Parts: sequence; C-alpha cells; structure tokens
Amino acid sequence: MEDLTQEEWASQLDSDSDAIVLDVRTDAEVADGIIPNAIHIDIYKGQEFISEIEDLDKSKNYYVYCRSGNRSGQACAIMDELGFNNAYNLQGGILEWDGDLVDLA
Repeated sequence: MEDLTQEEWASQLDSDSDAIVLDVRTDAEVADGIIPNAIHIDIYKGQEFISEIEDLDKSKNYYVYCRSGNRSGQACAIMDELGFNNAYNLQGGILEWDGDLVDLA
C-alpha cells in the first residue's frame, strides 16, 4: 500500500493502463458524486466487502479513496493482506479531490 497525494494519485492514475478506481464510501456518500469509472464497494459491509474485494483481479493497480482517506487506507491494508500488490490510497480523500465527479443522483 502506498499513500499518494492528490497530485501523485491523479498523475499516476492518468498514465496507468492497468488502473482501477475503487470508492469505499457508503451509498449515501456516493450519492453526492463519484470519481468517473470508479467501482463502488462499501467498506462498512464487513465480510461482504472482503468477498467483493477477493473477486477483483489482483494483477491490476487499485486507486482507492473514501471521504477523508482513513477508510481507504484501511481498505488498502486489507487488500495487501489479500495479496494485492498495488493499492494506492488517496490522501485527504474526496474532500480534497479537485478532479471530475459524476453525479449519480
């Protein structure tokens, strides 16, 4: 797991052909907007979260975010334990994100 600043995260994401963006916020938080093409898996779902994470391709590079960076850091740690080699946490979360968002409402 690696914590990346907003600039590092966005730059690395743009140049990564194996990138997958993962949003680990709640449904209510996602309703306020989501980074384009992100996969949403709520970390608060416990075992269901782990089951869904285990179904993902471990060879890809995951750019993980939440509201402030705490839950996404936990998600990255879980992913490391499950054998994912590349999980990148967005420091500051979506609160500090200045890129595009898609409104799902």
